[in-house]
Amino acid sequence: MKRPESQWITPFFTIWGGQAFSLLGSQLVQFSLIWWLTEKTQSATVLAIATMVGLLPQVFIGPIAGTLVDRHNRRLIMILADGLVAGVTLALAVVYWMDIIQIWHIYIALFIRAASGGFHWSAMQASTSLMIPKEHFSRIQGINQVLNGALNIGAAPLGALLIGLIPMQAILAIDVSTALLAIIPLCFISVPQPQKVDSTTSEQKESFWNDLRAGFRYVWSLPGLLLLMIVAMLINLVITPAFSLIPILVSKHFEGGAMQLAWLDAAAGIGIVLGGLILSTWGGFKRRVITTLGGLVFLGIGLFVLGLLSSAAFYPAVIITLLIGLSVAMIDGPLLAVVQDVVAPDMQGRVFTLIISAAKAMTPIGLSFAGPVADRFGVQSWYIIGGIVTIIFGVGSFFISPVINIEAKTVVEIESPDKMKDTGFENAINALLD
Repeated sequence: MKRPESQWITPFFTIWGGQAFSLLGSQLVQFSLIWWLTEKTQSATVLAIATMVGLLPQVFIGPIAGTLVDRHNRRLIMILADGLVAGVTLALAVVYWMDIIQIWHIYIALFIRAASGGFHWSAMQASTSLMIPKEHFSRIQGINQVLNGALNIGAAPLGALLIGLIPMQAILAIDVSTALLAIIPLCFISVPQPQKVDSTTSEQKESFWNDLRAGFRYVWSLPGLLLLMIVAMLINLVITPAFSLIPILVSKHFEGGAMQLAWLDAAAGIGIVLGGLILSTWGGFKRRVITTLGGLVFLGIGLFVLGLLSSAAFYPAVIITLLIGLSVAMIDGPLLAVVQDVVAPDMQGRVFTLIISAAKAMTPIGLSFAGPVADRFGVQSWYIIGGIVTIIFGVGSFFISPVINIEAKTVVEIESPDKMKDTGFENAINALLD
């Protein structure tokens, strides 16, 4: 049950603060590992594979993670997820210390960290809607965007500095320490659980797989949410490869180093902070989906222009990247608030992870082409293609009634998946799960 407003601030922001430190450590490690791969291989294909192994858990494990989050203790899931990240990072630090590091070691570590992060992100997002009052959803998401941007501003330059000062195993040790800072508050602060519908007969007791089917059906029953998920899938086909290849854009196109990559990351972070500050104070348009779609159009324009810049235009690229970061904040914050608003609390874990999994499902396809094509024809082409596709779908979504009116829809109540009539799509899902 949601806490009164006078009681939610301290526990929520105590947990939130621990997570902020953990995210700082994670971003330091992510920056350092990606630049290590870039410097050692100078291969877009290697970076594409690294991105792919970090995305596959979100595609295949995400729906299962969301179902487990809705069925089990969310606080315990976050503790275990943070603990697993700390453990695999410590193991990677030992491998670096022994000087036996191989590229496949990093791939495995990225895979496990991403899988754990999927459980943690789903649990934290689903818990937020029960820990804070509904009227603060957009502002909290705005604050989250400020945090993400601030971490980008600080983590990237700090990571670039640390790479030249201390060995990789010491950077990895920082992430282990910050993970502990995230775990400690969770050990002492209660995280609310959603109320469950009581079941009196064995037929009413939903199995794990029935819960998973219910998540698919829930999304299917909200046309606006389903269409937004489809748009996200198509955009991610071309957008994620463009973002994953930024280190190659820096090293090959702009002929820069770790510090130039840090400047671009920091610029994106400044943009996210500005967008988050605007969102946390303004709250966005009354229909939050309009804010998201507007941000999507501006994101497409920014990517398109970035792809057109010459090799001598690094500083204009920094400015464009700042605007891209601002657009990302305007997309993500309102969209998460929409989902928290229209989806029932006991379904949010499944719905969040289904959306993320669907959005990421097309990315491996894009990445399988992005690396070889960028190595052969130049990385800029992906920014141009991604920008055009994003603009088309951003503008087009304004004219799709279920999308633009998604917040007017009534929340779907699901007591049992057996009460909902199967469609052809749902029968296919059932066949997959059986």
